[in-house]
Parts: sequence; structure tokens; C-alpha cells
Amino acid sequence: MGQNLALNIAEKGFPISVYNRTTSKVDETVERAKREGNLPLYGFHDPESFVNSIQKPRVIVMLVKAGAPVDDTIKTLSAYMEKGDCIIDGGNEWYENTERRQKAMLEKGLLYLGMGVSGGEEGARNGPSMMPGGSFEVYKYIEDILLKVAAQVPDSGPCVTYIGEGGSGNFVKMVHNGIEYGDMQLIAEAYDVLKSVGKLSNEELHHVFTEWNKGELLSFLVEITADIFGIKDDKGEGYLVDKVLDKTGMKGTGKWTVQQAADLSIAAPTIASSLDARFLSGLKEERVQAAEVFKSGGFSDILSEQVVDKVVDKEKLIDDVRKALYASKICSYAQGMNLIRAKSVEKGWGLKLGELARIWKGGCIIRAVFLDRIKKAYDRNPELSNLLVDPEFAKEIIERQTAWRRVVCLAVSSGVSTPGMSSSLAYFDSYRRERLPANLVQAQRDYFGAHTYERTDMEGSFHTEWFKIARQSKY
Repeated sequence: MGQNLALNIAEKGFPISVYNRTTSKVDETVERAKREGNLPLYGFHDPESFVNSIQKPRVIVMLVKAGAPVDDTIKTLSAYMEKGDCIIDGGNEWYENTERRQKAMLEKGLLYLGMGVSGGEEGARNGPSMMPGGSFEVYKYIEDILLKVAAQVPDSGPCVTYIGEGGSGNFVKMVHNGIEYGDMQLIAEAYDVLKSVGKLSNEELHHVFTEWNKGELLSFLVEITADIFGIKDDKGEGYLVDKVLDKTGMKGTGKWTVQQAADLSIAAPTIASSLDARFLSGLKEERVQAAEVFKSGGFSDILSEQVVDKVVDKEKLIDDVRKALYASKICSYAQGMNLIRAKSVEKGWGLKLGELARIWKGGCIIRAVFLDRIKKAYDRNPELSNLLVDPEFAKEIIERQTAWRRVVCLAVSSGVSTPGMSSSLAYFDSYRRERLPANLVQAQRDYFGAHTYERTDMEGSFHTEWFKIARQSKY
């Protein structure tokens, strides 16, 4: 990804020096630059000559693994840097690490910027979405480069903006990745229902997702999903997707997102369920054993045909799943945006949610036509409490909720797990209800822990001797 970003910068006419402790990677990058148009890219095999090759004040972009490797790289490079120089961390870093490094660098007279970069290798080469946060002085110094390197969306401009102070850039990228977790899980569930219950073939799935990518679900993830279903196995018979082991990896940003949601008391059940799904996918050996145990109870990949109707209207199911996927996505993005807003308030970052939706419209993994709707929602009301209550999104949820419920019910009755869609529906149903059963939970807390409770008919906090009253009524 670092190599591709360097080539992107050079292609835009900005001379760039590159360094990697593995010299072969440096040489490979230089060769690519020659092949791709004699781009102004220069390779160096040692950190001192690399740093000295850069025009002052120097700006160095790092793309290395988060944590200790970042600290090690900073230590190596800063030994040759001078006051006023800057380092930009373009990796997926924990935002508090970025803030710690900003303070440490400032003590040395150096500047530091944490910049989330999304789009994978292809995006880095052809135009990513970038989320720089930290020193505004540094951002302005490199703004002309970033504006040209970023993905370009015709109706809304380059997919980059100054996010805010401190570690805000890394935090926003982290939540972006959490939303990405949710998006991928919801798409996987749509696939599972269509394949396991609807019995759609890979050819049919390829067609369905291709058609979906022409409408409201138009997005990078739906597009690549359609591509995946069309690729044959080059090492055997059939389609490659069926040969991929059902264990999902992760690099930590989804877990950080869920941890932050818990710390800030922000409900993010869709994102959390996607993380749980990845954890469960990792239990492959246990799941194989469990499948054997429950076969005697009529379970296979789906419940026995005595439980599930044999005839499924494919066209109706496809339409219902499309609506369920879209409605669930609204909930997932709403949760992510609420988390960003809560952190912005806590840290005083002043983040603009509509602007974040704008820079995610191109280049990044979650880029989608859907994001334009989100931007407009926050343009209409910058103080919007939740995307669900935006008039346009509320209307779309109402129009799709019946199909959404049908899909979740069908999945449950068929023994097909849809944790993302189910938790999204539960989130919606909880959020839209004026009264929840939380009154009982609070009464229980007061019963066993004297935590007190509020009343609906008068002000103040109250405590009741529930145990004594209950015992007296029994005698």
C-alpha cells in the first residue's frame, strides 16, 4: 500500500523519495516507477540519505504496522530530522498512540499528523480517501498534494479534508473500519440467506449482486462481491468462493470500535455482531464438531425440510433481502456516526459528520452512493440525533421494514444465522419504541443493589424495599 501511495504521489508530479529497511522493496518500487512512466521517484537504502534527500521542511509519510513498529520507525528517522520537519502516520493506528507521539515530537521541535488512508492497494495507487488529523499547520503544508492524490468525486470534490485536532484522523478511520466490518457482515448474511434458503447458484448470485450494484446498494463492496461470485477456481472444478475457508481474519480496528462504543455508552450492535461473527468463524474445528453433534436433531447447514417450506419464491426473496440489506446498512452507519459524534464532543474535536460522509464517497472501502444520502441528511440538520430519524431515511426504513422482518424470520426459522440483520432490526425496534422493558431491569437493580430508580409520574430518585414487601405479601 505504501508503494502504491508513493507511485500515486509521483504520478501527480510531486518528486518523492522512498525508503524501506528491506532494500529489495525499495528497488522494486523504483523499477515500477520507471515502468509506469518514468515517474519522479527516488529510492534510498539507508535512513540518513533518505531523510537528507527531502526538501526542507521535510514531510515523511509512514505506512507501517501499528504499535511498536511505528515507534521504532520514528526513532530511526527522527535522528536525522530537524526542527520544523514532520512525520505523517498513514497506518491504522490507535488514536491515543498518535496523540502521545504528537506531544513527544513537539518536544523535539517536530510536527506529527495521524492520517487514516482507506482504499486498499488499488485505492492507494489510483486515489484513496484520506483522513488527516493533528497539526493543522502540517495539513496546510501538504494540502495541495493530498487534494491531487485523493480520489476525485465529480459532484463533491477530492476525498480528503482536515479532520481535526489530536488523534481525530485515526479515530475516524477506526470507526470507518468498524462500519466496514458491519457492511461486510450484512452482505455475507444476504449471501447466506440467498444461497442456503433460496438455493441460488453462484451464477445467479453474480447476476443478483450485479443488478443490486446498479441501484440503491451501488457500492464498492457490492461490486466486488458480484465479481467474486463470477470467478472460477483455477486449481480445480467449480467456483473459487466455495473453496475459501470460512474463517475471517482481522487487524483490530473493528475491536477498537466496539470497545470505544462501550466506553462512550453508544449502542453499536450491528458493528459488535459483525465482530462476534468473526470470532465465531475462527472456531472452525469446534463448529465442525458441533455440526456433527446436532445432525441427530435434524440440523444440517439449514434445518430439515420438515421445518422449512420446500418452495421458495426466488424473486420475492431476492427483493426482500435487498430491502433488508439496505435497511440494516442504515442502522450500521447510524451507529458509526453516533460514535464519531460522541467522541468529538468528549474531545472537543468539532467533527463535521456530513463532511466525513463526503470524503467517504470515493476511494475508500465503504464508498457507496448511499453516502451521498447521509451527507445530505447532515446538511439538512447538522445536529441530527440519529440517521434513523432523518425524514428521508425514516421513510425508507418504513417502506422496507416488512421485507426486513420477513427475511429475519425466514432466516431464524431456517436455522441460518443473521446476527447483523437481526441486531440492526432490534436496534431499530428499540430506538423507535417510546417505552422499553428497561423499567423492569432498573427495578431489579434497585431490588438487589439499592441503585434507586426514577418514576414516570414525579421527579426525583426513589428506592423501595422490594425484598421486605415481597416477603410480607407471602405470609
